[in-house]
Amino acid sequence: MTDPDTPRIPRTRCTRTGLELSQLGFGAAQLGNLYRQTTDAQSHAAVEAAWDGGIRYFDTAPHYGLGLSERRLGTVLAGKPRDEFVLSTKAGRLLVSNPGGEGHTDSEFEVPATLRRQWDFSAAGVRRSLEESLERLGLDRIDIVYLHDPDEHGDEVVSEAFPELVRLREAGVIRAIGAGMNQAPMLTRFIREVDLDVVMVAGRFSLLDPEALRELLPAAAEKGVDVVVAGVYNSGLLSAETVPEDAKFDYEQAPAEMIARARAIAAVCERHGVTLPEAAVAYPLLHPAVASVAIGMRTVAHVESSLERFGASVPDALWSDLQAQGLIDEDFPSPTGETR
Repeated sequence: MTDPDTPRIPRTRCTRTGLELSQLGFGAAQLGNLYRQTTDAQSHAAVEAAWDGGIRYFDTAPHYGLGLSERRLGTVLAGKPRDEFVLSTKAGRLLVSNPGGEGHTDSEFEVPATLRRQWDFSAAGVRRSLEESLERLGLDRIDIVYLHDPDEHGDEVVSEAFPELVRLREAGVIRAIGAGMNQAPMLTRFIREVDLDVVMVAGRFSLLDPEALRELLPAAAEKGVDVVVAGVYNSGLLSAETVPEDAKFDYEQAPAEMIARARAIAAVCERHGVTLPEAAVAYPLLHPAVASVAIGMRTVAHVESSLERFGASVPDALWSDLQAQGLIDEDFPSPTGETR
């Protein structure tokens, strides 16, 4: 059982499955050595700190460090009570042998390129992906399976991958199915055409990008599909109290007008005693369709700052002020779940 002294982060009970997601989730991409190396000890300490801080939703993928993230995350979670946390991973990229990769480094992740990713959204590919993820994780089950970035494979996943996930869900092998993407239109299509439980949208519902607010979130609310929001900092532009000139937006140098907008939002936040990152974390959770915000964490310091930002007190007047100044969407959700 969980230590009674463990802080309890509020949890959202998922509409279709009953799974309970902590409203702050641990995004484990950085445990795969994203952009730079991280030691096993640092990674394990970060997961332990997240657990001690009350986080009970963890998200990973084979893509992250060619399986390294899954292995590191599973090593720690294997020692935790299995019914006390929710784990999601992804399917769509198989890891296969990469002859000639010895001595080379993977493009995004600082890991040896002895494996390579191979797109596969076939029914057999989905089954193989899950079997291999379970082996790397060292756990007895995966709760949520997202199809990972099927941007160029929309028809295939509707006809092959999703039906297989539905079959596995009906067989009790997995609890919930969905997709994780950096775009909103295709996720909206999937919600409307497939019997999904949850989707993960990265970067498209933030203080600077309201795209998901247009169709994705209304469709999710209508169908009873829960939404996990990732990329709330838009690749870094919203991650610091003071916005630097070299800030990134969607993995590239942020345009000058975007930097100016972020700084204007930060100035309003400061007047309300709130930092820009605190507002960035709080904003998506205002929408009733959003179950959790998943933040990437690499070290204990990252976990501590994420917990602090999540726990910050954000006055309702901040959102009204930002809306009145045209700095966030006029249809932004209020703390009561209604639009203003």
